[in-house]
Amino acid sequence: MNPEITFLHDGECPLCAREVAMLRRLDRGRGRLAFDDIAAPGFDASRYGRSQAELMARIHGVLPDGTLIEGVEVFRRAYAAVGLGWLVAPTRWPLLRPLADAAYRWFARNRLRLTGRNEVCTTDRCAVQADANSG
Repeated sequence: MNPEITFLHDGECPLCAREVAMLRRLDRGRGRLAFDDIAAPGFDASRYGRSQAELMARIHGVLPDGTLIEGVEVFRRAYAAVGLGWLVAPTRWPLLRPLADAAYRWFARNRLRLTGRNEVCTTDRCAVQADANSG
């Protein structure tokens, strides 16, 4: 079975690791989700057509047709794949969608500091690139 989404995650991020562990548990081995650790040695961001810094800047996912999605939409798709789409459904509502997207962009810009990795991250492999479009 092909996964409904491949979740590209930072395996060195404690919060991200907990989210991945929860999603794996909820998937129950059904193969609806696949995971690719973008912080793993040997990971090549170019196979997704992005730089390492771009992938580190925010969450990304890959759909079965190869389409790369990012931000809250990744969580919407992943949660739907494990039967919890109802939990994130309000983030699709017209009034809440921009708020959810903005809140996630803020978190993504600040996640190293918020997860205590600001001083630990000294390489390009874990650097979060500021994005002019993430305002």
